[in-house]
Amino acid sequence: MSNDDEFFDAVTGLESDESCEGLSEASFKDAQGIDSSSQKNNGSVPQENGIKKHRTSLPAPMFSRNNISVWSILKKCIGLELSKITMPIAFNEPLSFLQRITEYMEHTYLINRTSSMSDSIERMRAVAAFAVSAVASQWDRTGKPFNPLLGETYELIREDQDFRIVSEQVSHHPPVSAFHAESLAGDFVFHGSIYPKLKFWGKSVEAEPKGTITLELLKHREAYTWSNPNCCVHNVILGKLWIEQYGTVEIVNHSTGDKCVLNFKPCGMFGKELHKVEGYIQDKSKKKLAVIYGKWTECMWSVDPQAYEVHKKSEKKGDNKKQKNDELEGAENDDADDMPEVQETVSVVPGSTLLWRIDSRPAHSSVMYNFTNFAMCLNELEPGMEAILPHTDCRFRPDIRAMENSNMDEASKEKERLEEKQRAARKERAKRDEEWSTRWFQMGTNPYTGSQDWIYTGGYFNRNYQDLPDIY
Repeated sequence: MSNDDEFFDAVTGLESDESCEGLSEASFKDAQGIDSSSQKNNGSVPQENGIKKHRTSLPAPMFSRNNISVWSILKKCIGLELSKITMPIAFNEPLSFLQRITEYMEHTYLINRTSSMSDSIERMRAVAAFAVSAVASQWDRTGKPFNPLLGETYELIREDQDFRIVSEQVSHHPPVSAFHAESLAGDFVFHGSIYPKLKFWGKSVEAEPKGTITLELLKHREAYTWSNPNCCVHNVILGKLWIEQYGTVEIVNHSTGDKCVLNFKPCGMFGKELHKVEGYIQDKSKKKLAVIYGKWTECMWSVDPQAYEVHKKSEKKGDNKKQKNDELEGAENDDADDMPEVQETVSVVPGSTLLWRIDSRPAHSSVMYNFTNFAMCLNELEPGMEAILPHTDCRFRPDIRAMENSNMDEASKEKERLEEKQRAARKERAKRDEEWSTRWFQMGTNPYTGSQDWIYTGGYFNRNYQDLPDIY
């Protein structure tokens, strides 16, 4: 692997090469600097029961894309990496990619459960469910998040879900976003970096989320690593947009040697495999201990391997007859990649245990960029936040704010102004022969993968935000 490849695959690492117990202390080394009163409400007005109130919709519904000529924009981009091309705002949703990364935390309760689990296979099941749930918010999300500006940051504290997270755009070429999340109770640390490579292939846009993410279960002194599957948005030129996740995700428990291998299946010719995820947990001697199955858009289950094999054999007999009928009725469509009919339920194997089920989206989600309830409040600027957040936080980006208010002309102008300001700053640094210096993350080595990592250096929540770049 070349040095460039190692850099592009960089992930957020750990605080030191010591044991997980030492890492626990290092990960929370800046916790004492937090103002407890500001952490409790972050400047917002609490409800009567003391739980922070979050908004349930955006300020305005999304704009209509019906009159946009997508082909006139994309026809010159076939086979190219889209991160190097200035895209019109019509393709976006009103969130930064740093905020989209934060959606990994929507189902944090799955990690919190592991603290009370004494069995390592039980914990692996929960981690596998969390890894699948992390991509569930992408279902029907066909808008592209805004590319973060170099030095852009985002934070979120959710006491109700027992976590806080901070992220920073640490590189512009290639675009790398680093994040670090931790339990407020000190139970886990979750961190990584993502280098999203986007390519246009004529009728579809493919996203390869390069980079590894790491989860540390501090109480159990375990560390898990994995990478997310590929994502493809079909029919960007003609037809109904739809999303497919595919590829193999390998979750490794570096403490026990156990692995969970998950196969996000491509939909196939007749759509039978659409949204399906199947895999297994094996120990270090490669003995299969459990099967994991379900749909990343719906739910995940676990069952004994023998019971699963018996069920699959009985299913296969019925499927062979159905496939012959499908082949007779099927027809090709050269104009669009028709989305297969979705079967909304998973065929549950007797004796299975439910690991995770997706939350329903709000009724008005379709006119709110198909956001989940969690995504709906990510760009919320609550009373008092201006005095707490650094001015590099995504919530202060004028182009995202304008788009959220459905002011598309202003959003487009602001996006162009910010990109030009970023280019001018880069030229000025080149004149002075200055290197960009990251603020909250630095390069290091991950002791689990041995690769170059973006390491959270601590101190963000001390609220000492001097000498930050003027990016907006």
